[in-house]
Amino acid sequence: MAVQQAAGADPYFPEHGDPRYRVHRYELALDYRPAPNRLSGTARINAIAGRAPLSEFVLNLAGYKIGRVRVDGRQPHYTHRGGRLRVRPAKPVRAGAPFTVEVHWSGNPEPVDSPWGGLGWEELEDGALVASQPIGAPSWYPCNDRPADKASYQLSVTTPSAYAVVAGGRLLTRTTKASTTTWVYEQSAPTSSYLVGLAIGKYQTVLLGDPGPDGVPQHGHIPARLLGDFSRDFARQPQMMEVFQELFGPYPFDEYAVVVTEEELDVPVEAQGLSLFGANHVDGARGSERLVAHELAHQWFGNSVSIADWRHIWLNEGFAKYAEWLWSERSGGRTAQQLAAAAHRVLSALPQDLRLSDPGRKSMFDDRLYERGGLVLHAVRCALGDIAFFRMLRGWGQQHRGGTVTTAAFVSHVARFATEPVDELLHAWIHGTTLPPLPGAAGRAAG
Repeated sequence: MAVQQAAGADPYFPEHGDPRYRVHRYELALDYRPAPNRLSGTARINAIAGRAPLSEFVLNLAGYKIGRVRVDGRQPHYTHRGGRLRVRPAKPVRAGAPFTVEVHWSGNPEPVDSPWGGLGWEELEDGALVASQPIGAPSWYPCNDRPADKASYQLSVTTPSAYAVVAGGRLLTRTTKASTTTWVYEQSAPTSSYLVGLAIGKYQTVLLGDPGPDGVPQHGHIPARLLGDFSRDFARQPQMMEVFQELFGPYPFDEYAVVVTEEELDVPVEAQGLSLFGANHVDGARGSERLVAHELAHQWFGNSVSIADWRHIWLNEGFAKYAEWLWSERSGGRTAQQLAAAAHRVLSALPQDLRLSDPGRKSMFDDRLYERGGLVLHAVRCALGDIAFFRMLRGWGQQHRGGTVTTAAFVSHVARFATEPVDELLHAWIHGTTLPPLPGAAGRAAG
């Protein structure tokens, strides 16, 4: 497992995350009451200081009331302003030394503001969900909110017993006492803070397909009224899982869950081991199947293989976009070449001022980034040929499983599978703004 740490603050969100330390594990115990939208929580955070002594450090947390903070059992000095919990331990933490932080907080959770609207904890008509990409995690728990700081998680959530709690990871226990139920999930794989997913609602749970003794358990959590349409729309997800494991390597987590909320969502949202869809993505006609493929592909590209900072987001979205095209090709739909040609036509008519390698904060979710990112993968496929391309793709996922990557790392990785130089090709697609010509037809065999 290759875990790398970004050297400094994220250039797009310098107020989020603290590179002076890294977190090894979060243990979160939450109590949520939907009717008053009231959340109280305790976090136990096991962390390791960086190369310099740690006289202070920062956790990101929205405007809750802080009940208590402890560092290694001792009361520190702390301030909490502007979504930043600044902690000064009673005694500085030695360079490279482990330390433990405990935080108690409570309040009414709400999304945090961002250029894309509210992010993070969202109160629904009857329940709640978390959609944190890229900076919404502090809306519900204290964290070192940077994608490169990946940790394991244990998440305990207590709610009224009428509600189900779904989180990424393995359900360890479900315990009912009086009128409440406590759900405990474990996510042992390294997880970025924004990828900790959670849904609280009144759901029916179904098993998707038969995983067999060595397969990946896949569950759907759906409002009862949508079960019929869901069973058609997600019927091919088990087949998708088989295809993606063939193309990308073994599924990187223990299980995979999808949640469909009662309400509409602008777009589905991936979390680690979990994807969230709106009721508008279920129509009984597989009208959103490309999005089902997109979110599943993120489990490899974005979740297991994560970006070192947000400049590299095309490595998440371009790979997931190309996975849509690969699924279409493998399931009898349009080929990747046909879909690449369609994307190229669309991009040709749009402004050509987007640089994939550093799109800027305002453009990091621009549709052009997704489509051009997919075209990069198709251009590489055309240059390498199918056998080398799919070896490259599987190697990328397996070599960086649980770790973080950069655009430069991807360029170096591709070069190892090329028989001829690919520097100019990749530079034009990734670092240039002008749209290069449409890549030529790729071979059919997905070796």
